[in-house]
Amino acid sequence: MDIALVGGFFLALFSLVGGFLMEGGHLAALFKPSAALIVFGGTLGATVVGFTMEELKSIPAIFRIAMFPRQQNPLELIEIIVKLADEARREGLLYLENRLNEIDDPFLRKSLQLVVDGTDPELVQSIMESELYATEERHHLGALIFEAAGGYAPTMGIIGTVMGLVHVLGNMSDPSSLGPAIAVAFMATLYGVSSANILWLPLATKLKNMSKKEVILKQIIIEGMTSLQAGHNPMLIRERLSAFLKPDQQQQTKPAREEE
Repeated sequence: MDIALVGGFFLALFSLVGGFLMEGGHLAALFKPSAALIVFGGTLGATVVGFTMEELKSIPAIFRIAMFPRQQNPLELIEIIVKLADEARREGLLYLENRLNEIDDPFLRKSLQLVVDGTDPELVQSIMESELYATEERHHLGALIFEAAGGYAPTMGIIGTVMGLVHVLGNMSDPSSLGPAIAVAFMATLYGVSSANILWLPLATKLKNMSKKEVILKQIIIEGMTSLQAGHNPMLIRERLSAFLKPDQQQQTKPAREEE
């Protein structure tokens, strides 16, 4: 489970509710079923309108990916590719067929299979770049769904507040009830703005960040496999792939270079 996602959500929620209670508010005042129905039901409905059912079916899987991201260390990935390149130089490309079952990453396994099968280098790169593009599009769709919900939620909150005020202004016979009724009306705005900024938009940002990291990993694989197929020196391959890393990660590859 991604502790940062869960911890960040509860920290934001705790801060909002805690600040409200510190000012003398009552927890029960934050629970208004009618406002919640307007905001969350309206947000869900508006989001459904903007996407196809086939696209919306992916939401549970997207939540699961955000909650339980697959962690892959780029340093370890580079070392795997360098090791494969070293074996290919010593034993030949066909020898790498023995390593296919040992590779967990589907993208790396597929690209290595293409190389072992003797596929033209340009075609290998084209196939893997097409798959990379398709992956980016899937990730973009997931983030787009939550971004859309984050855009609709505050608007639904305002709509709920306006509806509440219309109801209040239509029943002004009892002035003493105006204050509580107006407070209830503004709960819809609170629900809309807070849900957008502590749930929907952060989830979209999380998915975008995860997508960028996965794209970098796939770019490392594409560059590594093309270099391996070209028969480049393993040390040179390590140098080329290290360019995809952050400066501090690049420093971690130095001991491996010096040992060689």
